[in-house]
Amino acid sequence: MTQTPKPAASSDPTSSITSAENWNAYVEDFAKSAHQTVDWIAGFLRETRRYPVLPSLQPGALIDALPAHAPQQGEAFSAMLRDFEQQVMPAVTHWNHPGFFAYFGTTGSTPAILADMLSAALNTNGLHWKTSPAVAELEHVTLAWLREWIGLPPEFFGIIYDTASTTSMHALVAARELKYPEARIEGSTPNMVVYTSEQSHSSIEKGAIAIGIGQNNVRKVPVDAEFRMLPDALARLIEADLKAGKRPICVVATVGTTSSTSIDPVAAIVDICEKHGLWLHVDAAYAGSAAILPEYKYILRGAERAHSLVLNPHKWMLTPIDTSVFYTRRPDILRQAFSLVPEYLRASGDPRAIHLMDYGIPLGHRFRSLKLWFVMRYFGREGIERILRSHIALAKELADWIDADARFERVAPVPFSVVCFRYKGSDEQNKQIMDAVNATGKVFLSNTVLNGKVVLRIAIGNLGSSMEDVKTIWKLLREQAAKV
Repeated sequence: MTQTPKPAASSDPTSSITSAENWNAYVEDFAKSAHQTVDWIAGFLRETRRYPVLPSLQPGALIDALPAHAPQQGEAFSAMLRDFEQQVMPAVTHWNHPGFFAYFGTTGSTPAILADMLSAALNTNGLHWKTSPAVAELEHVTLAWLREWIGLPPEFFGIIYDTASTTSMHALVAARELKYPEARIEGSTPNMVVYTSEQSHSSIEKGAIAIGIGQNNVRKVPVDAEFRMLPDALARLIEADLKAGKRPICVVATVGTTSSTSIDPVAAIVDICEKHGLWLHVDAAYAGSAAILPEYKYILRGAERAHSLVLNPHKWMLTPIDTSVFYTRRPDILRQAFSLVPEYLRASGDPRAIHLMDYGIPLGHRFRSLKLWFVMRYFGREGIERILRSHIALAKELADWIDADARFERVAPVPFSVVCFRYKGSDEQNKQIMDAVNATGKVFLSNTVLNGKVVLRIAIGNLGSSMEDVKTIWKLLREQAAKV
């Protein structure tokens, strides 16, 4: 990486930058560079398919290619953009690619990209209301809109964290606060227990580890043939733990599990939680967006009685990472668990002043709601509904193709936009097929394990993914299956 000299000192925007002349030069340099950047982004979005979804370099290649030490003198933006394109881009896995079918599909849509630019320019931080009324109140309004779209009652308070892992950890802390508020002062006591499905996300266990409950105190509830939590098995586990002197605090149900997108029976689970006074957290990080569709309202049946729910717009709602929405109908418990206000952070006592720092571990709070607000306004509910339906239709079409090919078998229902299937061969053959398909650079799919066997997953969720992209990955899969 070579340095490109900047203009002479008299026009160097970083020389005595606070003078009016140089400040103007600094801003003009930004304006010129911003136009170049937006042009680059637009070109990237127009021709994303020309980039391989997965990079072909070896671990450490980018580290070795970049200087070991930061520059002593500032560099021109043109040099940075050049090195970004020539050195950084070849190391990027393209999550914003129509051929990205791994994990869960995501989209960094254009309105959200612009919102992130504005947010970075403002560089505002919503500690408490006074530090940025816009952060607190736009988040309140935007999450009220989303809450209405997915059908949760108005009493659910919303806040945005970074990812569902953080969000679900906050739910566990609130659950502990509800049952054993003394833990805030004394720390977690032994024998607290959390219950979740065998198919739940690993973040639930990580959250239990982080707050001192411990991995051994996370009960994995058995599932049925469609990978849904069995309520009777949950009830038996809770009863057994109570008899053994354990202290159950929380149940986590999942709407759209990571491996198969199965839907736990939330309504039946909430009955059990209410019987025992346990906090129910619903992990709808991926599939919760589908509840925007009137025909998918059923997936959150019972969630109105849950204590909390997580939904990630950065998964299936066209919003770039990181945007994880946490709703709770017990914000009083959440605040009781986390509010700790030193004198230097004393804030307004006005009941309408929202102090986001009181509702979680982070003190700082980014202006994440701006990009979600832009997305909801740009596409509108009808536009987002059309996109969700198109992804679901593509997944069902792919499932039909798989069912019609005797070499493959589908291993889970397709309620949303993820298809789980396998080649009727060994685990090693399935991995070989996946690796060969991914090596083409045209697409990227991932795998999981269901019923003890390696399963391939195709997750459709990028705004640009079309029938042609789905046909491409299916053609590649069939070609590689013929070679094993």
